[in-house]
Amino acid sequence: MTEAPPEAATEALADLIALPDTPLAEAVVDLIRSVETPSVFNHSVRSYLFARLVAGRLDLSAGRDYDDDLLFSACVMHDLGVAPDGPHRQRFEVEGADRAAAFLVARGVSTSDADQVWQAIALHTSPGIAERRGTLCLLVREGVTLDFGEPRGNGHVEALTDEQADAVHTVYPRLDMVRSLTDAIVAQAAKNPKNAPRYAIPGEFLRERETFGRTRMEHSCRSSRWGN
Repeated sequence: MTEAPPEAATEALADLIALPDTPLAEAVVDLIRSVETPSVFNHSVRSYLFARLVAGRLDLSAGRDYDDDLLFSACVMHDLGVAPDGPHRQRFEVEGADRAAAFLVARGVSTSDADQVWQAIALHTSPGIAERRGTLCLLVREGVTLDFGEPRGNGHVEALTDEQADAVHTVYPRLDMVRSLTDAIVAQAAKNPKNAPRYAIPGEFLRERETFGRTRMEHSCRSSRWGN
C-alpha cells in the first residue's frame, strides 16, 4: 500500500483535532471551560474527537446521519452534571442533561434537537441502552468510552492509531483524567442521596470510594490503553 505524502498526513491529523467553527460550538466551549477542571474539559473534547472517528468507522457522515453541532454539544457537555456550580440535586447524568438542554434551547436550538442531546447525555453511562437509542446516543457513548481506552467497554478502541492518539493527547492531555473525573462524580454524589442511586455509576463510585478508597474503574483503567 502506498503511504500518503507527508502533507496529506499532516492535513489528516489537523482535521482529526479540528473543532466545529460555529457560534454554538464556541458557546459550549466557553461554558464548559469556565465550570469544569482542565482534566474533565479535555476528556469532554476528546470524547467528541473520538466519537467522530467512530462515526467514520461506521460510515456515518455529519449532515447525513447526524448533526455535528449536536454531537459536539452532547459530547462536550456530557459531564456538565459534575460541575461544581450546579444544583447537585439529581444523579450527575440527569442533572447534566437538564442543564445542557436548557443551555441549547436558550441559544435557539429546537426543543426536539435539545431533547436528543438530553437523551445522549442522560444515557451515556448506560451500556446496552444508549447504543439502541439512535445515532447521537450511540456516538456519544462510543466516544466517551473510547477515551477510557478500555476494550471491554468499547468495540472501537483499535479505531485510533497511536499517531492519532498522540496528536489528540498533545493538544488535549489527559491530566490524570480518570482520577479527576471520579473525584468530581463522587463529590457530586455525596451531596444528596438522590445523586447516588444504588447500582448506578455515581452511587457505586461513592460506595466503592468509601469502602475501598478506589473505584473498580480507576483500578481497571491503570491497565487500559491510555493508563489513566
